Amino acid sequence: MLRFAVDDPADPRIEEFLGLRDDELRRRREGPGGDLAGIFIAEGDLVLERALRAGYRLRSILVDATRAQPLPSAVPDEVPVYAAGPEVVLRITGMAMHRGLIASLDRGPERTATDVLDGARRVVVLEDVNNPTNLGVIARSAMGLGADALLLDPSCCDPLYRRASRVSMGEVFALPWARTDRLPAGLAPLRERDFSLLALTPDPSAERIDDVALDPGERVALVLGAEGPGLTEATLDQVDRRVRIPLHGGVDSLNVGAAAAIACYVLGRGRP
Repeated sequence: MLRFAVDDPADPRIEEFLGLRDDELRRRREGPGGDLAGIFIAEGDLVLERALRAGYRLRSILVDATRAQPLPSAVPDEVPVYAAGPEVVLRITGMAMHRGLIASLDRGPERTATDVLDGARRVVVLEDVNNPTNLGVIARSAMGLGADALLLDPSCCDPLYRRASRVSMGEVFALPWARTDRLPAGLAPLRERDFSLLALTPDPSAERIDDVALDPGERVALVLGAEGPGLTEATLDQVDRRVRIPLHGGVDSLNVGAAAAIACYVLGRGRP
Protein backbone atom coordinates (compact mmCIF):
# COMPACT_ATOMS: atom_id res chain seq x y z
CA MET A 1 0.00 0.00 0.00
CA LEU A 2 1.31 3.45 -0.93
CA ARG A 3 0.64 5.54 2.19
CA PHE A 4 1.63 9.20 2.41
CA ALA A 5 1.32 11.60 5.33
CA VAL A 6 -0.34 14.94 4.59
CA ASP A 7 -0.06 17.91 6.94
CA ASP A 8 -0.80 20.76 4.53
CA PRO A 9 -4.36 21.29 3.21
CA ALA A 10 -2.82 22.96 0.15
CA ASP A 11 -0.90 19.80 -0.80
CA PRO A 12 -1.67 19.39 -4.54
CA ARG A 13 -1.89 15.61 -4.16
CA ILE A 14 -5.18 15.89 -2.28
CA GLU A 15 -6.66 18.67 -4.42
CA GLU A 16 -9.53 16.40 -5.52
CA PHE A 17 -10.84 16.29 -1.95
CA LEU A 18 -11.01 20.04 -1.32
CA GLY A 19 -14.28 21.62 -0.22
CA LEU A 20 -16.48 18.51 -0.13
CA ARG A 21 -18.99 20.22 2.17
CA ASP A 22 -19.56 23.03 -0.34
CA ASP A 23 -22.23 21.40 -2.52
CA GLU A 24 -22.40 24.16 -5.11
CA LEU A 25 -18.61 24.26 -5.49
CA ARG A 26 -18.41 20.49 -5.92
CA ARG A 27 -21.21 20.47 -8.51
CA ARG A 28 -19.33 23.08 -10.53
CA ARG A 29 -16.00 21.29 -10.23
CA GLU A 30 -17.35 17.81 -10.99
CA GLY A 31 -19.86 18.91 -13.62
CA PRO A 32 -19.27 19.28 -17.36
CA GLY A 33 -16.40 21.68 -17.98
CA GLY A 34 -15.27 21.65 -14.34
CA ASP A 35 -11.67 20.97 -13.33
CA LEU A 36 -12.76 17.67 -11.75
CA ALA A 37 -15.12 16.54 -14.51
CA GLY A 38 -14.75 12.80 -14.95
CA ILE A 39 -14.31 11.90 -11.29
CA PHE A 40 -16.60 11.36 -8.31
CA ILE A 41 -16.18 10.99 -4.57
CA ALA A 42 -17.27 7.97 -2.54
CA GLU A 43 -17.53 8.08 1.24
CA GLY A 44 -17.09 5.08 3.54
CA ASP A 45 -15.76 1.53 3.25
CA LEU A 46 -19.00 -0.11 2.12
CA VAL A 47 -19.76 2.50 -0.55
CA LEU A 48 -16.20 2.22 -1.88
CA GLU A 49 -16.36 -1.58 -1.94
CA ARG A 50 -19.56 -1.47 -3.98
CA ALA A 51 -18.10 1.07 -6.39
CA LEU A 52 -15.08 -1.17 -6.95
CA ARG A 53 -17.31 -4.22 -7.36
CA ALA A 54 -19.21 -2.32 -10.06
CA GLY A 55 -15.98 -1.73 -11.97
CA TYR A 56 -15.17 1.91 -11.19
CA ARG A 57 -11.44 2.72 -11.14
CA LEU A 58 -10.04 4.02 -7.86
CA ARG A 59 -7.71 7.04 -8.06
CA SER A 60 -6.79 7.82 -4.45
CA ILE A 61 -8.00 7.61 -0.85
CA LEU A 62 -7.96 10.09 2.02
CA VAL A 63 -8.05 8.66 5.56
CA ASP A 64 -7.77 9.95 9.09
CA ALA A 65 -4.19 9.31 10.21
CA THR A 66 -5.51 7.68 13.40
CA ARG A 67 -7.42 4.99 11.46
CA ALA A 68 -6.38 1.51 12.64
CA GLN A 69 -8.90 -0.51 10.60
CA PRO A 70 -7.49 -2.12 7.43
CA LEU A 71 -8.72 -0.76 4.12
CA PRO A 72 -11.19 -2.86 2.13
CA SER A 73 -9.43 -5.82 0.56
CA ALA A 74 -10.56 -4.76 -2.92
CA VAL A 75 -8.35 -1.64 -2.81
CA PRO A 76 -5.44 -2.16 -5.24
CA ASP A 77 -1.97 -1.97 -3.70
CA GLU A 78 -0.81 0.72 -6.13
CA VAL A 79 -3.51 3.24 -5.17
CA PRO A 80 -2.10 6.15 -3.11
CA VAL A 81 -3.55 6.55 0.37
CA TYR A 82 -3.17 9.98 1.97
CA ALA A 83 -3.33 10.12 5.76
CA ALA A 84 -4.07 13.38 7.56
CA GLY A 85 -4.90 14.28 11.14
CA PRO A 86 -8.50 15.21 12.05
CA GLU A 87 -7.84 18.97 11.95
CA VAL A 88 -6.14 18.75 8.56
CA VAL A 89 -8.94 16.56 7.18
CA LEU A 90 -11.46 19.17 8.33
CA ARG A 91 -9.50 21.94 6.61
CA ILE A 92 -9.18 19.89 3.40
CA THR A 93 -12.74 18.65 3.03
CA GLY A 94 -14.74 21.04 5.20
CA MET A 95 -16.11 18.16 7.27
CA ALA A 96 -15.01 15.58 9.82
CA MET A 97 -14.15 12.05 8.73
CA HIS A 98 -17.14 10.06 10.02
CA ARG A 99 -17.10 7.04 7.70
CA GLY A 100 -13.49 5.92 7.76
CA LEU A 101 -12.35 7.08 4.34
CA ILE A 102 -13.07 9.29 1.35
CA ALA A 103 -12.13 8.04 -2.10
CA SER A 104 -11.74 9.57 -5.54
CA LEU A 105 -12.77 7.43 -8.53
CA ASP A 106 -13.04 7.79 -12.30
CA ARG A 107 -16.58 8.05 -13.62
CA GLY A 108 -15.82 6.14 -16.80
CA PRO A 109 -18.04 6.31 -19.89
CA GLU A 110 -21.70 7.05 -19.21
CA ARG A 111 -24.35 4.64 -20.43
CA THR A 112 -27.01 5.64 -22.93
CA ALA A 113 -30.73 4.99 -22.67
CA THR A 114 -30.27 2.18 -25.20
CA ASP A 115 -27.63 0.59 -22.98
CA VAL A 116 -29.87 0.42 -19.92
CA LEU A 117 -33.28 -0.20 -21.52
CA ASP A 118 -32.49 -3.10 -23.82
CA GLY A 119 -33.49 -6.19 -21.86
CA ALA A 120 -35.05 -4.23 -18.98
CA ARG A 121 -38.59 -5.07 -17.79
CA ARG A 122 -39.04 -2.60 -14.93
CA VAL A 123 -37.65 0.94 -15.14
CA VAL A 124 -37.89 3.95 -12.83
CA VAL A 125 -37.98 7.32 -14.62
CA LEU A 126 -37.32 10.57 -12.74
CA GLU A 127 -38.26 14.12 -13.66
CA ASP A 128 -36.54 17.01 -11.87
CA VAL A 129 -35.48 14.99 -8.81
CA ASN A 130 -32.60 17.28 -7.86
CA ASN A 131 -32.23 16.37 -4.18
CA PRO A 132 -29.30 13.92 -3.75
CA THR A 133 -30.84 12.34 -0.64
CA ASN A 134 -34.09 11.56 -2.44
CA LEU A 135 -32.25 10.23 -5.46
CA GLY A 136 -30.12 7.98 -3.26
CA VAL A 137 -33.19 6.58 -1.48
CA ILE A 138 -34.90 5.94 -4.82
CA ALA A 139 -31.85 4.19 -6.27
CA ARG A 140 -31.52 1.91 -3.24
CA SER A 141 -35.23 1.06 -3.25
CA ALA A 142 -35.30 0.50 -7.01
CA MET A 143 -32.32 -1.85 -6.84
CA GLY A 144 -33.67 -3.77 -3.86
CA LEU A 145 -37.22 -4.08 -5.18
CA GLY A 146 -36.55 -5.39 -8.64
CA ALA A 147 -36.12 -2.42 -10.97
CA ASP A 148 -33.73 -3.07 -13.84
CA ALA A 149 -32.74 0.50 -14.66
CA LEU A 150 -33.05 4.16 -13.74
CA LEU A 151 -33.66 6.88 -16.33
CA LEU A 152 -33.04 10.53 -15.41
CA ASP A 153 -33.97 13.74 -17.16
CA PRO A 154 -31.33 16.52 -17.39
CA SER A 155 -32.71 18.38 -14.36
CA CYS A 156 -32.11 15.45 -12.00
CA CYS A 157 -29.03 15.57 -9.80
CA ASP A 158 -25.97 13.42 -10.37
CA PRO A 159 -26.50 9.83 -9.12
CA LEU A 160 -22.77 9.63 -8.36
CA TYR A 161 -22.82 12.73 -6.20
CA ARG A 162 -21.30 11.92 -2.81
CA ARG A 163 -24.51 12.23 -0.78
CA ALA A 164 -26.58 10.28 -3.30
CA SER A 165 -24.19 7.33 -3.36
CA ARG A 166 -23.86 7.39 0.43
CA VAL A 167 -27.63 7.38 1.02
CA SER A 168 -28.04 4.59 -1.53
CA MET A 169 -25.41 2.59 0.41
CA GLY A 170 -23.55 2.23 -2.88
CA GLU A 171 -26.45 0.51 -4.65
CA VAL A 172 -26.49 3.29 -7.24
CA PHE A 173 -23.30 1.77 -8.64
CA ALA A 174 -25.01 -1.55 -9.34
CA LEU A 175 -28.23 -0.12 -10.81
CA PRO A 176 -27.86 0.70 -14.53
CA TRP A 177 -28.76 4.35 -15.12
CA ALA A 178 -28.68 6.83 -17.95
CA ARG A 179 -29.76 10.33 -18.87
CA THR A 180 -32.62 10.98 -21.24
CA ASP A 181 -34.01 14.15 -22.80
CA ARG A 182 -36.16 16.45 -20.72
CA LEU A 183 -39.58 14.91 -20.16
CA PRO A 184 -41.94 14.34 -21.81
CA ALA A 185 -39.67 14.08 -24.88
CA GLY A 186 -37.36 11.84 -22.83
CA LEU A 187 -40.06 9.16 -22.70
CA ALA A 188 -39.51 8.39 -26.39
CA PRO A 189 -36.91 5.61 -25.83
CA LEU A 190 -39.48 3.83 -23.63
CA ARG A 191 -42.26 4.22 -26.17
CA GLU A 192 -39.98 2.79 -28.85
CA ARG A 193 -39.53 -0.33 -26.71
CA ASP A 194 -43.23 -0.77 -25.90
CA PHE A 195 -43.05 0.11 -22.23
CA SER A 196 -46.30 0.89 -20.43
CA LEU A 197 -45.85 4.29 -18.80
CA LEU A 198 -47.31 4.66 -15.29
CA ALA A 199 -47.12 8.07 -13.63
CA LEU A 200 -47.21 8.20 -9.84
CA THR A 201 -49.33 11.13 -8.64
CA PRO A 202 -51.20 12.10 -5.45
CA ASP A 203 -54.24 13.04 -7.56
CA PRO A 204 -57.24 11.35 -5.85
CA SER A 205 -58.81 10.69 -9.25
CA ALA A 206 -55.89 8.48 -10.30
CA GLU A 207 -56.13 4.69 -10.27
CA ARG A 208 -55.00 2.93 -7.08
CA ILE A 209 -51.62 1.38 -7.75
CA ASP A 210 -52.59 -1.80 -5.92
CA ASP A 211 -55.44 -2.26 -8.42
CA VAL A 212 -53.10 -2.22 -11.41
CA ALA A 213 -53.13 -5.53 -13.27
CA LEU A 214 -50.12 -6.16 -15.48
CA ASP A 215 -49.88 -8.69 -18.27
CA PRO A 216 -47.19 -11.38 -17.93
CA GLY A 217 -44.02 -10.06 -19.49
CA GLU A 218 -45.34 -6.48 -19.76
CA ARG A 219 -42.58 -3.88 -19.72
CA VAL A 220 -43.37 -1.11 -17.24
CA ALA A 221 -41.83 2.30 -16.58
CA LEU A 222 -42.73 4.05 -13.33
CA VAL A 223 -42.48 7.83 -13.77
CA LEU A 224 -41.95 10.05 -10.70
CA GLY A 225 -41.51 13.78 -10.20
CA ALA A 226 -39.74 15.97 -7.69
CA GLU A 227 -40.68 16.41 -4.06
CA GLY A 228 -43.45 18.99 -3.89
CA PRO A 229 -44.32 19.89 -7.48
CA GLY A 230 -44.46 16.30 -8.71
CA LEU A 231 -44.68 15.55 -12.41
CA THR A 232 -45.39 18.31 -14.90
CA GLU A 233 -48.74 18.31 -16.66
CA ALA A 234 -46.92 17.92 -19.97
CA THR A 235 -45.46 14.63 -18.74
CA LEU A 236 -48.70 13.45 -17.16
CA ASP A 237 -50.42 14.00 -20.50
CA GLN A 238 -48.02 11.57 -22.20
CA VAL A 239 -48.30 8.53 -19.91
CA ASP A 240 -50.62 5.55 -20.28
CA ARG A 241 -51.99 5.52 -16.74
CA ARG A 242 -51.96 7.74 -13.70
CA VAL A 243 -51.63 5.80 -10.45
CA ARG A 244 -51.68 6.76 -6.78
CA ILE A 245 -50.81 5.23 -3.44
CA PRO A 246 -53.94 5.13 -1.24
CA LEU A 247 -53.34 7.21 1.89
CA HIS A 248 -55.23 7.72 5.15
CA GLY A 249 -55.46 10.15 8.04
CA GLY A 250 -55.66 13.23 5.87
CA VAL A 251 -52.13 12.75 4.50
CA ASP A 252 -52.12 13.91 0.89
CA SER A 253 -48.70 12.67 -0.26
CA LEU A 254 -45.50 10.87 0.72
CA ASN A 255 -41.85 11.71 0.35
CA VAL A 256 -40.82 10.75 -3.19
CA GLY A 257 -38.32 8.21 -1.85
CA ALA A 258 -40.96 6.45 0.24
CA ALA A 259 -43.46 6.60 -2.62
CA ALA A 260 -40.93 5.10 -5.04
CA ALA A 261 -40.25 2.19 -2.67
CA ILE A 262 -43.94 1.36 -2.26
CA ALA A 263 -44.62 1.63 -5.98
CA CYS A 264 -41.62 -0.52 -6.92
CA TYR A 265 -42.76 -3.19 -4.47
CA VAL A 266 -46.35 -3.21 -5.74
CA LEU A 267 -45.35 -3.32 -9.40
CA GLY A 268 -42.77 -6.01 -8.74
CA ARG A 269 -45.12 -8.47 -7.03
CA GLY A 270 -45.28 -11.79 -8.79
CA ARG A 271 -42.26 -11.06 -10.91
CA PRO A 272 -39.92 -14.05 -11.17
